[in-house]
Amino acid sequence: MSKQQARLLLDADAPCCPPLAQRRVPAETAAVLAPAFKALGDPVRLQLMSMIASAEGGEACVCDLTPAFNLTGPTISHHLKTLREAGLVDAERRGTWVYYRARPGILRQLAALLTVEPAES
Repeated sequence: MSKQQARLLLDADAPCCPPLAQRRVPAETAAVLAPAFKALGDPVRLQLMSMIASAEGGEACVCDLTPAFNLTGPTISHHLKTLREAGLVDAERRGTWVYYRARPGILRQLAALLTVEPAES
């Protein structure tokens, strides 16, 4: 799968594939989605993602994110870069600050992939 095809998969609003509890995830799909899961596997990045996704107005300034952690600015920047490279957030520079927005399409895809339907009784 090319990077362009992978980006289209991540940009789609529809689920990328059936939930993994229903059917095996195709290798190409797994290769595209694995970096997002890996990025969220770090506690700091998971907290950053939560802060960004739940931010009022749908975006968070790095100036508001950094003070929430007992980490240096460069370390927070590294974590934000990892989230951006995994396709989980978009970033926009405004003056001296960078603002981050969650990408709801990929979050929906990750959630749909992990969906487990209740067992029928």
